[in-house]
Amino acid sequence: MTQLRDAAITDRVQEYWSWAAVALFLLITVDLLTTMYAAALVGIQYESNPVVRWALGQPVSVLVAMNLAATVIAVVVFYGLIETYRVTPAHARPYYGVVIETWLGLLVASGLFVFANNLSVIVLGGSLL
Repeated sequence: MTQLRDAAITDRVQEYWSWAAVALFLLITVDLLTTMYAAALVGIQYESNPVVRWALGQPVSVLVAMNLAATVIAVVVFYGLIETYRVTPAHARPYYGVVIETWLGLLVASGLFVFANNLSVIVLGGSLL
């Protein structure tokens, strides 16, 4: 019985990591590439995030380092969430799973919005915000 429960937890954790990878791909990689393209096309003055606007004026290595740092922080925080999920009592684990799934859903939705916003800047010349 314990092996079945452990296997179910392992499967769920792998699914969570898969969704986290999708979210990070959208929020880090796709955003970085589309932001750089939009900045090259219309200029950095249209970047609404002041930190990213500053980074766009620096060497590319600064922008990449910032994105790498954001990735490391996100992975460390998510690792902490997953480890607490593993040790959460069985009766509370489904509720904690809903919290993780909601957080992942919001991350994916945010990544899709950032991508759509960057595409709007590239195609239409203006932000959705």
